[in-house]
Amino acid sequence: MSEMMDAIKKELRLRTNEIRQTVETIYLGGGTPSILAANAISELIATVYSHYDVVINPEITLEANPDDLTPTYLAALKKAGVNRLSIGVQSFHDTELKLMNRAHSGRQAIQSVVWAQDHFDNISLDLLFGTPHTKFSDWKRNLDTVLTLGVPHISSYALTLEPKTALEHFVKKGVVSPLDEEDVEKQFLYLVDTLTANNYEHYELSSFGKAGYHSKNNTAYWKGKSYLGIGPSAHGFDGAQRYWNVSNNTNYIKKIEVGELPQTVEKLSVVDKFNEAIMIGLRASWGVSLSQIQQELGSIYRTHLEQQAQRFIDEKLLHIEANSLKTTRKGAFLADGISAELFLIDLLDIKQ
Repeated sequence: MSEMMDAIKKELRLRTNEIRQTVETIYLGGGTPSILAANAISELIATVYSHYDVVINPEITLEANPDDLTPTYLAALKKAGVNRLSIGVQSFHDTELKLMNRAHSGRQAIQSVVWAQDHFDNISLDLLFGTPHTKFSDWKRNLDTVLTLGVPHISSYALTLEPKTALEHFVKKGVVSPLDEEDVEKQFLYLVDTLTANNYEHYELSSFGKAGYHSKNNTAYWKGKSYLGIGPSAHGFDGAQRYWNVSNNTNYIKKIEVGELPQTVEKLSVVDKFNEAIMIGLRASWGVSLSQIQQELGSIYRTHLEQQAQRFIDEKLLHIEANSLKTTRKGAFLADGISAELFLIDLLDIKQ
């Protein structure tokens, strides 16, 4: 762990010249950063401050598992500079948590949130829907619990079967059966309707926040701002190209130790930019700006997008509002699939 910490701090120093703008958010996430002691997290935050220009009162988020959170640790995190928590609750039902191979119980999840509220007001909870054997009543109770707790932000995702996981094994063996798409969509629409009825703004496909509590970090990503990714597997973007670090911990540390950045770099083509604008825009409440597509990529791309989107508009899955292409309530659940249908493979897809 000490070697990894040293490498991450050194990478922060190595990348000092890659970012010109003031740092507005710091996000400790991916993996399980809550296994770190609070003083280690404090060191990482201090390294950012010592090598970058940081705004006053930046959003500093830590992803955490409920079983890592105690009153003492939470107080120490607050003192370390963390001002936003993203807690990986996933569910408040023990049966579901066991199926997902989570270490915490539903009771621990509730307790961790209550403890966190003694120190933080900016709290986000992760919830999964569409899990095998989940009854609609179970999902309803999960959301009832969220509303009772009163947290200001929810990130909620449909369960996906990751390769080489216990859940994938259970499904393949027929021990559990995945929900059909109609049931998953029903849970998603109930999520949207319930949270929006309780003053949460559905500002991104999987994100719901009360006024003033949208994730500044994630919003910057969805709006195409540049960012640094630090650590194994981390991704970064400078506005023109992306990089991603090697995922292997040992290889990452070895490269950093000799002053090399363990990265692969990809310069985005016009087609890449077009596809990303669609993928990100259709997930966000502000949609895909048609005027921005025209301004940054050219009128031919705007025309092509409008032509290809027409069938989804006819099917009431997309609509144009304020010169932006957006999903309808019905289309939101299908946003990723619609995006894939609108993607360009190469320039030959556009008839000159």
